[in-house]
Amino acid sequence: MSRRRLPGDRHHDTRAMIRVDQAGETGAARIYAGQLAVMGGRHKMAGEIRHMAAQEQRHLDGMNAILARRDVRPTLFGPFWHVAGFALGAGTALLGPKAAMACTEAVETVIDEHYGEQTEALSDGSDPELKAMIDDYRADEVEHREAAAVHTGGSAFPVMEAIIRAGCRTAIAVAKRI
Repeated sequence: MSRRRLPGDRHHDTRAMIRVDQAGETGAARIYAGQLAVMGGRHKMAGEIRHMAAQEQRHLDGMNAILARRDVRPTLFGPFWHVAGFALGAGTALLGPKAAMACTEAVETVIDEHYGEQTEALSDGSDPELKAMIDDYRADEVEHREAAAVHTGGSAFPVMEAIIRAGCRTAIAVAKRI
């Protein structure tokens, strides 16, 4: 049960949370689209990537719905995330399946941290609908990270993964504000 906010209480900007999560889910869906475009449907990992892509599309559909229902402005960088996500997925897939999975592992590591921060902020009961969505989506993201780690053996491309993690953190910071 949520309590009434009092002066001085910490306020959670759920509009920014929704905006950044919608942008992130857009990027994630496009990463998997890029990977599949390069690797094709016959690659031995295609089924697993399609499964992850379907989950990301479910997340994106949910974020699009709550964005519209709550009249939240999407990030102005949406078209950039659309192109950048596809390019990241395709580019890492061109390096091979291990690189594609290293990309997934890096992205999902940051998303798990990000969703963890949001679920902690919302643990005060201020927005149970959004918290439930984030908790649900976070479980899928952890599943993706763990599945990717099985294929890479962990830190297969440490420099690339560090760059991807830094890019994700920057994207989150930008989408919160713009």
